[in-house]
Amino acid sequence: MSTASKSEILTLLEMVNYQDAAVVSRQITKAEAGNVTLFAFDKDQGLSEHTAPFDALVHILEGEARIIISGKPFDLKTGDAIIMPANEPHALKAVQRFKMLLTMIHA
Repeated sequence: MSTASKSEILTLLEMVNYQDAAVVSRQITKAEAGNVTLFAFDKDQGLSEHTAPFDALVHILEGEARIIISGKPFDLKTGDAIIMPANEPHALKAVQRFKMLLTMIHA
């Protein structure tokens, strides 16, 4: 999907919709310095363990997620946020449907 228009109010929860048995994403903005992406995870959906070369901030906008970072589980709910450190293995799973905002800064 295309990135959001600049200089307008973004209603994040309405910008990405749940789909049955799926993970949906929408890039909000992308630049050489990093990107911001919205995700909607249906219950029991997730992203398998992987690493990224940059720190990433996950902010839960709605619902509940389990995020595992270097083997340690973290249970997050609406309003919670966590930093997934660069080069550390991490995975995400929807405890219930959830939406998150992912901010990755390329530094």
